[in-house]
Amino acid sequence: MAIPIIAIVGRPNVGKSTLFNRLAGRRIAVVSDIAGTTRDRVSTDARWAGRRFILVDTAGIEGQSQDILWEEMRGQVEKALVDADALVFVMDIVEGLTSADIDAARLIRRYGKPVVLVANKADNYEREQLAVEGYELGLGAPIAISAYHGIGIEDLMNSVAETVPGEPEPEDLDATRVAIVGRPNVGKSALLNALTGEERAVVSTVPGTTRDPVDSRYSYEGRDLVFVDTAGLRRRGRTEPGIEKYSALRTIQAIERSHTVLVVLDASELATAQDAHIAGYARDAARGIVAVINKWDLARGLELSREEATEQVRARFRFLPDSPVVFTSALRGTGLRGVLQAATGVFDEWSKHVDGSVLGRTIVEAMAAHAPPTRGRRRVRLRSVVQTRSSPPTFTLRVTSPDLIHFSYRRYLENRLRAAFGFRGSPLRLNFVGRD
Repeated sequence: MAIPIIAIVGRPNVGKSTLFNRLAGRRIAVVSDIAGTTRDRVSTDARWAGRRFILVDTAGIEGQSQDILWEEMRGQVEKALVDADALVFVMDIVEGLTSADIDAARLIRRYGKPVVLVANKADNYEREQLAVEGYELGLGAPIAISAYHGIGIEDLMNSVAETVPGEPEPEDLDATRVAIVGRPNVGKSALLNALTGEERAVVSTVPGTTRDPVDSRYSYEGRDLVFVDTAGLRRRGRTEPGIEKYSALRTIQAIERSHTVLVVLDASELATAQDAHIAGYARDAARGIVAVINKWDLARGLELSREEATEQVRARFRFLPDSPVVFTSALRGTGLRGVLQAATGVFDEWSKHVDGSVLGRTIVEAMAAHAPPTRGRRRVRLRSVVQTRSSPPTFTLRVTSPDLIHFSYRRYLENRLRAAFGFRGSPLRLNFVGRD
């Protein structure tokens, strides 16, 4: 299921960034009394009542502006309006309805997106009554809030939750989704074209050619695959404002919707810090990962063996030491079968469910061979273990004193599970809970 994108829009200086920070749970956007402080769209992962969404702050919508950057800012606002699943339109109840509010409302109605109208700065009863003025915008019933004081946020988010999609996309239920990610110009689009045998993505030596994810269906040995080519991801601090920043947001969303992620590396510039950063997105999303070293035909001049290249990748991606490493040349069409085998194999491991009795015996033997940490008279004793889900494989261990389990022991149990059941290229989640 795609993570819904919620864009906060409105004229300048109505409190959009303050609301963004309130919903995100921390101060992310710059808040100022000077109109036009926010010039780029800012985004973050956020949660409400167990639901996850991507929150986007935008520059203020202005009909006439003296800001020399307004045309660029307007383009970014309109890009947010196109790609958002729902909008939160903010007006300032203290200043009241203005012609700028009316112009902004007229603009967003063109896009036909669900809108939740909020009257901000309603921090007392008298101001709450003024919210009715918002009906004149024709955007529905206004919700009185104070972003600064946190008033009315629950009503706002309940309304937002009713507007965003909540069902899986039916066309992808039976297909294995494979996201192709990596730095700009490592050959992602060329790899997609080589795998599917069609020129479905634009291939260019100019970095950044791909801006939005491109889905391509393909059948491999009776299995339906959906490849998603994505824009090149730079490190957060190096992402240019504007279209590139939003492309990165869409790429992260594509990872979340995938089952397996192909992290494409350039053989001539192997396993950089940016590569590890990008792989980290897939790790954080708990997706299966395959490392694809592309442009391997160029490695002859580098005097680099496959073993040495694999060692470099594993040293950089220590958080996934057992992910398959595949060597390809998308230009020459070599190594493609290995990519397909690795992608489907990792998906099978990612969605695996193991036998409960064997699982219990494996954990008991692991804890007997290497006892958990102790503290004084406190001991960790296993009460039960069960695989609570697959995709990714998730295990719940009921124990006494779960707080004594530290990272190194958790990793030890993960390694014992991998030795017993495989799970190659797939993350494992171990949850330690106390007795009820």
